[in-house]
Amino acid sequence: MPEKINSEYLLRLKNSPLPAKPLVSFEFFPPKSEEMEEKLWKSIKKLEALHPRFVSVTYGAGGTTRERTHKTVVRILQETSLKPAAHLTCVGATRAEIDEIAHEYYAAGVRHIVALRGDAPAGSGKYQPYPGGYDYASDLVKGLKKIGDFEISVAAYPETHPEAVSPEADLDNLKRKIDNGATRAITQYFFDAELLLNFLDRARKAGITVPIVPGIVPISNFRQLVKFSAACGASIPKWVEELLADLDNDPETHNMVAAIIASEQCRILSAAGINEFHFYTLNRADLTYSVCHLLGLRPARG
Repeated sequence: MPEKINSEYLLRLKNSPLPAKPLVSFEFFPPKSEEMEEKLWKSIKKLEALHPRFVSVTYGAGGTTRERTHKTVVRILQETSLKPAAHLTCVGATRAEIDEIAHEYYAAGVRHIVALRGDAPAGSGKYQPYPGGYDYASDLVKGLKKIGDFEISVAAYPETHPEAVSPEADLDNLKRKIDNGATRAITQYFFDAELLLNFLDRARKAGITVPIVPGIVPISNFRQLVKFSAACGASIPKWVEELLADLDNDPETHNMVAAIIASEQCRILSAAGINEFHFYTLNRADLTYSVCHLLGLRPARG
C-alpha cells in the first residue's frame, strides 16, 4: 500500500464496497509476427466480453508500424463489437502524410484518435519536430479537428513528462491540448494513488475540466517495467518492488500478486471517487481480465 496515501482515503477504502462496475478501456500494440497476432486476437476476444468503452492501438514512427496499426484498428472495427481508437504521433511524417492517415481512418469509420507527440527514434537523441510535420501533440490535435469530428484523447503525466522544464509547464501543455480540442486525457501509468489525486487537483485548479483517466499497468514483467519506467519518468514504490521480489521463476504467484496490486490501486482511486480506468494490457488478457474481475466486471450472461 502506498506509504503516503491520505488517511481520509484509507478510511473510505476500508469502508467502501467494490467499484460499481467501473468504466474501462484497454490498450494493445500491433503484432509483429503471426504468433504475436494470434496472441493479440485471443486477448482482444477475451477482453471484448467486458464491454470496454474503447480499445486503443499504439503507433510508432515508420511505414511498417503505421500499416500494422491501421490494419489492427480496422480489423477491430470490422470484426468485433469494440470501438477502436488509433494512436497517431508527430514523429517521422509531414503534416500532409499525417493528415492522409487521419482521412483514411475517418473514411474507414474510425472516430477516435489518441494524439501524441511521440518519442524520438532510438539513438537519435532528443526529440526534434519533423520537418514540415506537426511540432507537438497540441498542434496535432488542432489539425485533426480540422479533418473530422474526432473524439481525441491525449496523454497526461502525474509525475511530469521527463522532458518538461517544470510541472507547471507540463500542465500548461496539457491545457493547450485540451483547448485545441482534446476531449479526454489518459495518464501515464503510476502506482502511488496520491500522485494521481494531487495531479487531478492541480489540473482542476488550472481549468482542465475534461475527464482525466488513470492509466493502470498490471505488471507482467517487473524487470522490463523497471527499464521502461526509468525512461518515461514513472516511479516504482519500494512496496511494489518488495511484493514482486524473488518471483521471476514463479509466474503463477507473480501474476496473482500483480493482479492484486493493480486492483487495490483501482479500489483506492475508486474510494476517492474515480470510476474509470485505462489498462495497458501489453497484449495480455489474463492479468487485465483478472483485475477487472476483482473490480466486479463480468461478461454479460445469456
